[in-house]
Amino acid sequence: MLPHVHDHDDQLLDAYSRAVTAAVDAVGPAVVRVEIGRGGGSGVVFTPDGLVLTNAHVVSHGEHPRVTLTDGRSLVADVIGRDTHTDLAVLRVTPERAALPWATLGDSRAVRVGQVAIAIGNPYGFHHSVTAGVVSALGRSLRAQSGRLMDDIIQTDAALNPGNSGGALVTTRGEVIGINTATILQAQGLCFAIASNTAQLVASKLIRDGRIRRSYLGVGGQNVPIPRAVARVNQLAVTSGVFVTSVEPSSPALAAGLKDGDVIVAFANEAVTGVDDLHRLLTEDRIGTPAPLVVLHAAERRTLTVTPTEIRE
Repeated sequence: MLPHVHDHDDQLLDAYSRAVTAAVDAVGPAVVRVEIGRGGGSGVVFTPDGLVLTNAHVVSHGEHPRVTLTDGRSLVADVIGRDTHTDLAVLRVTPERAALPWATLGDSRAVRVGQVAIAIGNPYGFHHSVTAGVVSALGRSLRAQSGRLMDDIIQTDAALNPGNSGGALVTTRGEVIGINTATILQAQGLCFAIASNTAQLVASKLIRDGRIRRSYLGVGGQNVPIPRAVARVNQLAVTSGVFVTSVEPSSPALAAGLKDGDVIVAFANEAVTGVDDLHRLLTEDRIGTPAPLVVLHAAERRTLTVTPTEIRE
């Protein structure tokens, strides 16, 4: 009985090992080391013509990082574009001889909690390190260094360390489902990756425009609760909003008549319960398009018309 149990365990281990090894063989060569000065991280070549996805914070200082491949080739890259709000950047490298290996971006909507997740990167300068775990959760939100909330984040317990940033989170089928971005310090097994579908969308816009176009109102604000009585009198479905602490000169908000002390509760017919909601709604398609802005002014509901302009970062 016991030998049979051990044989079965060995078969399971072999199958798991084979799956991880196959995924690393498929994607590993496309994971590169990215260096700017003393800092660095990882990246993933995701097109045959040498486009590389990495984290924006990895290439925040400098326009020509050095990219090192697993075969030892070292190439100077150009920064095509970076977006601090999603912590993503696209680089381009041009090989002098043999073609570059590249990885396929998978469909992160098909990812399931509990499936095997493999992280490939360069932690602490240890080139081409591999860790494996599972997808711990989907749809997490994580605060970018810019302060804006990043949505659709994949949580994994595949160990990540400094230097893993910008590397690949991979399935056993050899598909990149995330770009590794962060860990929570002093916590074990709490690591995060930007979902591949988000990365694909952001990358396409960075390649097209060199930046992500977003709309802008020109307000400073903070989250504030709305008393039930005020909400009821004004027929509001929200229990919180954005308290306006400042209105910038020559801004769309000023032109619309927004005042310090107003509370924004809706924009473009969508509820606004806090600053993150407002950020999420200020998309590219709002640029130059008039939209209703519902506010509480001295506890009374008012509807203004605001025309967002393009944010310049």
